[in-house]
Amino acid sequence: MKSSYVYILTNKYRTTFYVGVTGDLIKRIIEHQNGIGSTFTKKYNLKDIIFYEEFSDIKQAIAREKQLKSWHKEWKLNLIREKNPNLKTLKIM
Repeated sequence: MKSSYVYILTNKYRTTFYVGVTGDLIKRIIEHQNGIGSTFTKKYNLKDIIFYEEFSDIKQAIAREKQLKSWHKEWKLNLIREKNPNLKTLKIM
């Protein structure tokens, strides 16, 4: 089965976050970095991926995306810091 991903993008100041889901993480991040597909990420210049999780089932990934979208900003930051304490942009390519 094909992998699916939930990811979090942010801006260079780490002040705004976007949670998304995709079946092709590299392609989707490139699209975001080129301003394609999401008005929100384009408007707030969200190009830095700082977190992602991999799932074997798209239904699980979508459920996780919905869960994370309902979280408070501080909860998201705590989750991100578990894997990426310094909120550095991840190299996925």
